[in-house]
Amino acid sequence: MDFQPSFGYPYSLTCSSCVLRIPMDGQNARLLQINIMENTPIAVDLDGTLVHTDTLHESLLLLVRKHPLSLFALPFWLLQGKAHFKQKLSALAKPDPASLPYNRELIGWLEEQRTAGRKLLLCTAADQQIANDVSEHLGIFERSLASGGKINMKGTAKREALGALFPDDGFSYVGDTEADLQVWEGAQSAVLVSNSQSLVESARLLCPVEKQFQAPKAALADFPKLLRVHQWAKNLLLFIPAVAAHQITDPSIIFTLALAFISFSLCSSSVYIANDLLDLESDRQHPRKCNRAFASGKASIASGIILAPALLLASAAIALLVSPAFAMTLLIYYCLTCAYSVVFKRIVLLDCLVLAGLYTLRVIAGAAAISLGVSFWLLAFSVFLFLSLAFVKRFVELQELTEKSGKQNLHGRGYSHNDMPFIQMLGVAAGFVSVLVLALYIDSSASEQLYRLPEMVWGAVAVVLFWVSWIWLKAHRGEMHDDPVVFAVTDKVSLACGLIFGAVVVIGTTGFNL
Repeated sequence: MDFQPSFGYPYSLTCSSCVLRIPMDGQNARLLQINIMENTPIAVDLDGTLVHTDTLHESLLLLVRKHPLSLFALPFWLLQGKAHFKQKLSALAKPDPASLPYNRELIGWLEEQRTAGRKLLLCTAADQQIANDVSEHLGIFERSLASGGKINMKGTAKREALGALFPDDGFSYVGDTEADLQVWEGAQSAVLVSNSQSLVESARLLCPVEKQFQAPKAALADFPKLLRVHQWAKNLLLFIPAVAAHQITDPSIIFTLALAFISFSLCSSSVYIANDLLDLESDRQHPRKCNRAFASGKASIASGIILAPALLLASAAIALLVSPAFAMTLLIYYCLTCAYSVVFKRIVLLDCLVLAGLYTLRVIAGAAAISLGVSFWLLAFSVFLFLSLAFVKRFVELQELTEKSGKQNLHGRGYSHNDMPFIQMLGVAAGFVSVLVLALYIDSSASEQLYRLPEMVWGAVAVVLFWVSWIWLKAHRGEMHDDPVVFAVTDKVSLACGLIFGAVVVIGTTGFNL
């Protein structure tokens, strides 16, 4: 039985054998409609509805991370049908139901309906294994109906399956896309998780709309965060070789390094997006990273899969304009970063060494862009300073994890809370070694050739020594951002240290003839 508009009557009730037209005003019609809905079972879609993500895309990303060689089998699975494809994929890689970004507002409403006596059914085109896991995790559904290897439970197939399951009472259906219109065509009522008013109007032509929930959507302000524009500050390291060689005043060098900066920034944004996609489960367990666009479901996984290679292609095109040597260095950086995202970041200590190497590669890339050699002193100083910052990052992540979530192990990293003193010791030691390398450089013959007053540059040693100590003091007190570079560009003391360091170097270079 369902509601249909009838000429001359606000509503008519139809069943399989008759049509009963009852003239009534709008208020009585709504009361009758609500009464019928209160007894109607609710079938709930999964992807984009119950969760703010697509579990098929999540499974593909897990396959890339855990079984990359199985990617070659995907076309052969797909040839046997979508249902078979989903079944094979979920057998190798299915998301942890506890880590999925659930629609909490919808779940709250569903629990109210369940308390009121309505039956709840999870009905999805995802594979049956995934549906069962989600149903068991939430504990509010009586059963789950999903794709089982032969039938892809979507559109008409879903409507027919629900119609056969509830031939007498009918059903209400909760969906989010135009594909669900075929299901609402046979439903008693519709519940939508969508911001599209046109979809709501289309559903209303098929059945009464019982309720509407807004879907999360990335705002324009979220786009810079998605690209990690604030992290582009790290790419200023490309200018370090020119500064160290006292060639930063050459306009052609500045222009070349500006192009290199743009290329590296686009590449790093591509890497950040890829890393976010591959690290969804860990990010969702982090007290702050869980709000990232992909982890929270504001941005779709599909958009990230498109955006990451597009940024990489633009980066490669600019890199080739800079120089072949720079393009090769950028390629090494990209490959090492991908290896870090997939493998190295989960290996204790090696992850910090690779992070330090990635920072140092920026310095090398800057030298390659302007065909300049990199001195041993600059490389040694960079490696140890960046290693110290990498340990700061891990130390703060562990500290934040313990204080805000009470967990002892850093998910996907291999560290535990008990490692904090050891990490702190290694980080402080690496930072002080970088200060020692700087001191030895200033006392070397190479320094005497570049600076008119080498003794003035000794002030830079004091500044770096203070700053390394300051960074670790703030980390120890729990006042450090989990990205030390972000902290450095926003912290007043760090900015003051940078200005003093620059002034000391300028005075040492030019003497007092400014």
